Amino acid sequence: MRLRDTPSACPSLWRSLPCPLAELRLDLVLTSGQTFRWWESSPGSWTGVLGGHVWTLRQERERLWYTVYGQEQEQLDGPPAEVAKLDGAEMERILRDYFQLDVELSALYRTWEAADPQFLKVASDFPGVRVLRQDPVECLLSFICTSNNHISRITAMIDRLCRTFGRLLCHLDAQPFHAFPSLSALSGADAEAQLRALGFGYRAKFVSGTARTIAEGLGAKGLCQLRTAPYHEARKTLCALPGVGTKVADCVCLMALDKAEAVPVDTHVWRIARERYGVALSGRSLTPQAHQEIGDFFRGLWGPYAGWAQAVLFCADLHKAQKPAGRQNRAK
Repeated sequence: MRLRDTPSACPSLWRSLPCPLAELRLDLVLTSGQTFRWWESSPGSWTGVLGGHVWTLRQERERLWYTVYGQEQEQLDGPPAEVAKLDGAEMERILRDYFQLDVELSALYRTWEAADPQFLKVASDFPGVRVLRQDPVECLLSFICTSNNHISRITAMIDRLCRTFGRLLCHLDAQPFHAFPSLSALSGADAEAQLRALGFGYRAKFVSGTARTIAEGLGAKGLCQLRTAPYHEARKTLCALPGVGTKVADCVCLMALDKAEAVPVDTHVWRIARERYGVALSGRSLTPQAHQEIGDFFRGLWGPYAGWAQAVLFCADLHKAQKPAGRQNRAK
C-alpha cells in the first residue's frame, strides 16, 4: 500500500475538519514527548497508529486533513489483519477525542497569559499545543519506558515493541505498521527476556510486570475506568504498579485519564519552579513532598487545566533546546 501524503494525491480518500492552528499544531504536539507512534512521512504530513488503524494527518488552510489506510482493498502484499472499517463519522469522532478538540485551547491560552508572565513570553511562539487523550494501556506502558531516556530512543523502543508483540496492520511503502501490543502479549512467561533482547534493559521487568499486574487485576477496562475516579485516587492506583513513580503516574493521569490538573514533575520542571517562579520548597531534591508542592503551586497559578499549561512550557523548552532538525526518519 502506498502512502497518501497529500489530499491532492488521492482526494477521494481524504477527509477534513475545521481546525485553526491556534487550536492544534501537529508539528509541536506530535513531537513533544506525549506520544511515540507518529513520524513525519513527508514535510508537513504525519503518519502513525491510532485506535488500531494507520493514519496520515496534515494541516492545510486551517483544516485538519486525514486519511485512514486499510479502508479499501488496495493491498500489494496480501490482506492485512482483520481491521474493522471506519465510516466518516467514526473517523472524525476518533480524531476529536484523541486531540480533545472540544476543549477551546485559545481561550485557555488567554487565561494563562493573563495569570502568568512566564507563560506570556512563550505563548506566541508555541500556539496549538494541546494534550492528547490516549489509550490508557498504551500510554502507561510507553511512559514506563521514558525513565532516564530521551524521545528518539523511546520512539525506537516503542517501535521495536510493537513490531515484536503487536499484530500487523498493513505495509506502507514496504514499512510494516503494527498495533500496540495487548496486555496478554506482554505478560507471557518469556516477555521480559524478549524485551531485554530488544534493548529495554531494567525497564523490561517493569513493562512485563505492569502488563501482567493489570491483566490479572484491573484489566484494560478497569484502567480506563480510572478516568472517572478522583485524580489522587487514580494516581495512587498507578503508583502501586511495577516501575510507576509519581511522574509517570501524572503523565498517564494527564494524557490518558482525563486529569487535566495533573502536572508531571521531573528534575527539569523542579528547576523551572525554583528558578523561574521562585517556588519555595521544603527540600533540596525532588521528593514526593516537593512534587506535591510544585503541582499545587502550578494548579493555583494556572487553574484546573494546569497540566495543559505545563505541556506548553515543556514543549517550548524542548524545542528551544534542540537545534533545527531536518526531515525525520522512522525508527528502524
